This record gives sequence, C-alpha cells and structure tokens, in this order.
Amino acid sequence: MKQSESEAVVLVTRDQLPMHCPPPDSSLWDSHPRVYIPLEDSSEASCSYCGTRFKLVDDDSPDAGSNT
Repeated sequence: MKQSESEAVVLVTRDQLPMHCPPPDSSLWDSHPRVYIPLEDSSEASCSYCGTRFKLVDDDSPDAGSNT
C-alpha cells in the first residue's frame, strides 16, 4: 500500500483486498473502529469515520508505484 502525499489517497492493489481503515500501517493510538472499504464494487471509496480516500489501482499501473 502506498499513500500519495499530494492527493492524500491510499493506493491499494488487488492483492491487498479486502482493505480496511485504519490501514494496516497506521498508528493504534488514534484509531477508530475497523471499517472495511468496498473497493471490489467501485475503484474508489472513503472511510465513513475519518474520510480517508482509498483507490484501487492495477499492480502494473504507474499509480501503483514501485515496491522495491
């Protein structure tokens, strides 16, 4: 998972589904209850608690970035 700082969107690949918020790499001290984000139905969705936006990208998409 990669967070794009300029857009404040969490980019998610299909192998990371099902995605939930707070994301796996978030701090626990400021967390809200876990909510699953329905990216299987549409390519973008927001968390109902904090408004974090999630976007489903293809693994080979330029938006997905490099995992090296």
